[in-house]
Amino acid sequence: MRRYLYILLLLLLAACSTTRRIPDGEQLYTGVRKVVINAPTDSTRLAEGLASELSDVVDVAPNNYFKLLKWRYPFPLGLWVYNNWPNPPKGFKHWIYEKLAKEPVLVSDVRPEIRTHMLEELLDNNGYFRGSASYTLNPAKNPKKASITYTINPGPAYPIDRIELLPDTLPIYHLIDSLATIDPYLKEGVRFSTDSLSDVRVRIANTLRNRGYYYFRPEYIEYLADSLITRGAIALKIDIADNTPPLAMRRWTTGDIVVKINRPYGSGTSFDTIPLQRATLVQMQPSRVNRKLIPECITFRRGRVFRVRDMDRTQTYLARLGIFNGIDISVTPDSLRGNRLNVLVDCTLDTPLEATVEVNASSKSNSYIGPGATVSVTNRNLLGGGEQLSISATGSYEWQTGNSGGKNSSVFNSYEVGLTGSLAFPRLIAPKFIPRSRRALNWTRISLNADLLNRPHYFKMAQFNLSYSYEWQATRHAYTTFTPFKLTYTKLLHTTADFDSITAANPAIALSFRSQFIPQMMYTYAYERSFDRNNSISFSFTAQEAGNIFWGIYELAGKHGEKKLFGTPFSQFVKGTTQLVYNRRLWGDNHLVSRVAVGAAHAYGNSTHVPYAEQFYVGGANSIRAFTVRSIGPGSYHAPEDAVDAYFDQTGTFKFEFNVEYRFPIVGPLHGAIFLDSGNVWLLKDDPQRPGGQLRGSTFFRDLALGTGAGLRFDISMLVLRADLGVGIHAPYDTGKSGYYNMTSFKNSLAFHLAIGYPF
Repeated sequence: MRRYLYILLLLLLAACSTTRRIPDGEQLYTGVRKVVINAPTDSTRLAEGLASELSDVVDVAPNNYFKLLKWRYPFPLGLWVYNNWPNPPKGFKHWIYEKLAKEPVLVSDVRPEIRTHMLEELLDNNGYFRGSASYTLNPAKNPKKASITYTINPGPAYPIDRIELLPDTLPIYHLIDSLATIDPYLKEGVRFSTDSLSDVRVRIANTLRNRGYYYFRPEYIEYLADSLITRGAIALKIDIADNTPPLAMRRWTTGDIVVKINRPYGSGTSFDTIPLQRATLVQMQPSRVNRKLIPECITFRRGRVFRVRDMDRTQTYLARLGIFNGIDISVTPDSLRGNRLNVLVDCTLDTPLEATVEVNASSKSNSYIGPGATVSVTNRNLLGGGEQLSISATGSYEWQTGNSGGKNSSVFNSYEVGLTGSLAFPRLIAPKFIPRSRRALNWTRISLNADLLNRPHYFKMAQFNLSYSYEWQATRHAYTTFTPFKLTYTKLLHTTADFDSITAANPAIALSFRSQFIPQMMYTYAYERSFDRNNSISFSFTAQEAGNIFWGIYELAGKHGEKKLFGTPFSQFVKGTTQLVYNRRLWGDNHLVSRVAVGAAHAYGNSTHVPYAEQFYVGGANSIRAFTVRSIGPGSYHAPEDAVDAYFDQTGTFKFEFNVEYRFPIVGPLHGAIFLDSGNVWLLKDDPQRPGGQLRGSTFFRDLALGTGAGLRFDISMLVLRADLGVGIHAPYDTGKSGYYNMTSFKNSLAFHLAIGYPF
């Protein structure tokens, strides 16, 4: 019965006219039927990208049009309401009308005759001076509806036939001629294009401003084009505009440089004026700024040619210190010393303290739920030299409700808390031979961390970390982190009888959980580059070793067998991880982002197993989003059903993940995403207690968990709030169902995640 009611409703809606209120002589615009672009008459190919620009000129959305897919859907609800719903001055019917009604887009609103003129102007600007455009109305069965077909005939392309440069009578004329001669566009035979000519003006002006001509602007260069000298070609002359001010024609050098530092709240009690090597520092007191910090950021030099590039670099170097909330650089001509520009760098200190809060949450259809939070406080100018002291506290909590009849089906309350302190210096406290770049700050960082992990019914474990690391930018696109020393200590504080029985039966798990020191050395290389506005990649690689230096020292000292540090065995292993992210812009703000991540770890020497804290796991908001953290793997192994919270062994020594995500705008800061995630962890060594967990080529693809889903992102530039709903497709373990889609039910295959930031 309900089906027939739906059909009847659709028939009633279809019977309602969508053109009843259209005036006589007007037609409802139903879109562009076709844009016909004929080939240029000189047998050349149309200029690259021009076809898309021509189509954009006539791309006017009709009613009930989904612009993202460029699709006109067949249910014009807004037009039906506009034509058939009464609109009283007030009341419920008026409210419905105001919310749903859409005025019809008429052919006269589109103004196709104006758009053909716009098409012809676009052709002229791209060198097709004999091009033409026309349009045709295509009436529908209803004579009050019509679509439009545009026909474009580009004609022949006009090349640049000759170029007349400026007379070589002034130094600036000589420089402009030199730049024009080497410009890749200003060549005989190149197609005439006003956009390309505009780009040439900008390039020349930018070069002039970096060679002392600070006041020069692109609009001071003019072009005179003549198509009569040679038929079908353009003779081009470069000239200087008549309204060019005399200041723009003068070459300037750098005069006095003053750096003024203001307090964040109003005026101070006094100013200190300190002459420095590269500038004069005027510092409002009381304020804390290390005077040695300022000269390192000033790239101007007295008496040298004034360059706009020095303004940009000085502002960048000062801003990246993170201690100023406002930096303004102004220049004024020196009235006493000829062609000199005095520089004033006006800086206002920011409040040194900054606090941030990050929250996340996850939920799965099997009743696993849990929130997490991180609270951080940072002093960004601890000692007056941009040193950053950061203290952060993290915490997460997870529980499961329900009663499956097992002894472990009581309320599940797992938690993890941590405290981290970090002191970072904005420079490398290291030998000079380490390559570094001034494009970004180089950091020396000392960190101290403590974590407490509680898994009820099983264990409670503490971990402490002390590290010393360097972070620097070696090249324009490469970033490096080197940690010459990191010492980790793990301590098993408490175990239950259940956990003891498991470790007694499985020595591999027992060894990975033992109390031990982990002395490490780490190296990370990251490469980020945008090749153009459509393609960018991000690549990172991390290699780390543990215990090798201490093992070598003990061996040289004649100590063989198991070696200890402070009376506790230390771990020895190697570990490597790598990740590649490729971002492809499809059109507009639509992106297809792909990610592949691989990791491996191997224990040897003083250890037989990799420590639990250094093993890999998958699942969660930034991994395979159809599965919760540590809920799958290793391989096809799955924990027994009666151990509902025993996922401490859902880790491995090899990891593979692959993700694809399509990101698209919805409205304003709200964006959407459709994703596909796959991956798992495996064991490099066979473990009889976890059958199916070892990495094997014959079962690799069958062991890959697969999930899909969709999400929303609220992007407000400085913060991205993300909600993802994952749907499981394939679990790598035996679920009792045959076939590739082996989820027990659609409901039990859902996983919901709330997080901050994009997943990758």
